[in-house]
Amino acid sequence: MKEIKYEAALAELQTIVSKMENDELDIDQMSEQLKHAQELIRLCKDKLTKTDEEIKKILAEK
Repeated sequence: MKEIKYEAALAELQTIVSKMENDELDIDQMSEQLKHAQELIRLCKDKLTKTDEEIKKILAEK
């Protein structure tokens, strides 16, 4: 997966959820989109964790 910004990943997740809620995906697309959503969620969690650690480090230095 190419590097993607947090906001872009979140927007993609919202699009996937919207399509699922509106029954816009057939079963094959749903499977593919769920796998992609899992990757996006992992990416978002990693970015949040990294940012949290950086903030704690900065605050600890003061």
